[in-house]
Amino acid sequence: MTDAPVQKTSNPWLVLVTLLLIYIVNYADRYLITGLIGPIKAEFGIGDAMVGMLMGPAFVFLYVVLGVPFARLADRTSRVQIIAAGCVLWSIATIGTGLAAGPVGLTLARIAVGVGEAAFVAPAYSLLSDYFRPERRGLAFAILGLAAYIGQIGGQAGGPAIAAHHDWRMAFYSIGAVGVLLGFAALAVIREPRRGPAGGAAPIDAVPFGQLIRSLIRSPAYLCMMFAFGFGVLSGVSFGYWGPELFTRGFALDPVAVKMTFALNFGLSGLVGMLLFGALSDRLARRSMVWPSRLSALALGAATCAIMAATWAGSFDMARLAAIPAGLLGGGWSVGFMATLQYMLPPRIRAASTALFLAVTTLLGFFVGPWATGALSQMLGHDAAALRMALSFIIPFGFLSALLGWAAGARVERDRTMLHDALSIRPADPLLARPEQERG
Repeated sequence: MTDAPVQKTSNPWLVLVTLLLIYIVNYADRYLITGLIGPIKAEFGIGDAMVGMLMGPAFVFLYVVLGVPFARLADRTSRVQIIAAGCVLWSIATIGTGLAAGPVGLTLARIAVGVGEAAFVAPAYSLLSDYFRPERRGLAFAILGLAAYIGQIGGQAGGPAIAAHHDWRMAFYSIGAVGVLLGFAALAVIREPRRGPAGGAAPIDAVPFGQLIRSLIRSPAYLCMMFAFGFGVLSGVSFGYWGPELFTRGFALDPVAVKMTFALNFGLSGLVGMLLFGALSDRLARRSMVWPSRLSALALGAATCAIMAATWAGSFDMARLAAIPAGLLGGGWSVGFMATLQYMLPPRIRAASTALFLAVTTLLGFFVGPWATGALSQMLGHDAAALRMALSFIIPFGFLSALLGWAAGARVERDRTMLHDALSIRPADPLLARPEQERG
């Protein structure tokens, strides 16, 4: 009997950096719309409700519908190929956004972007979970999460800067071209690692969808974290998308300068907060896995207070100062939930369960949040005061998120055991379940 050949894997940090670059393009594309609200509205003669629809429902609909099928495919085939194909697809659709001739073309392009981006998040977290051991995933996920803030800066600050020298369409062409290149780069540099409870190679048998759903709805920790994440995104993304527009209208300032300043203040502080959160989450996770989700809950409650303060600031200087603690506190709270989620889930359902988790959170955060804020603003008067009131209704959902996140922590270990038992998988030490070369 001969030993099985040792599988060659990519360097974990190279994998992480590649996925980070792809995720930056992913987020930059989302925030381009927010940075270019003015010229897009002017060219096509649309209102806040339509802009909110482009930010939310148009993008989210197929993102949510296709996220779970893509993830179930990723649980038993090559996650790298799925991520790369998705990146190329959404990048071509981003270029298509710049080619749009009217509101219908814009809507169709944003729908296509959602199709491509549905193939990224759940497979990426699953892939990183096979490259990094549990007590280092917090930092790895925090680094991946930097994409939200770097992408925000790129979209809200870089997009208007490109538009000022060329036009708004060139911003979409530029981001789309970079994304196409990154999709092919992922295929070249990332190898699919072995996975499964015994380090088995893909493909593996899929868990029946009905059994998967029944197992997940029996987990209070999973459900509490899912809605905590969703309401947290609902609060934060609504402010992130519409906050710069509020300051532009409220203080009668140059929109390019306002959006660049806001993106830098909020984005840079968020970068720092994300890294600090990831390091602290890993440190506390060594004591008990009850702490990452509770740390997220504490950060969410404090961040919600900070963004409410920014929304009601009496001057732009006060608003941008409030954006700094909002970024520090809000930067990284998602890491605690995602690290806990990946710890709880058996490898053979990790991508699909993460996609279901993200489907609900995306519907709440990216579908309801931006669209409802725009619709409320238009209904209340379409000016700065109306937008401020709309945000003041949406942002406090962050407090509900904090309560749910705190409650989730107490059930993490019990629910992890339950999920493994339900799928006939013993929750073995993950460090013993994969070869040394795969560990981050």
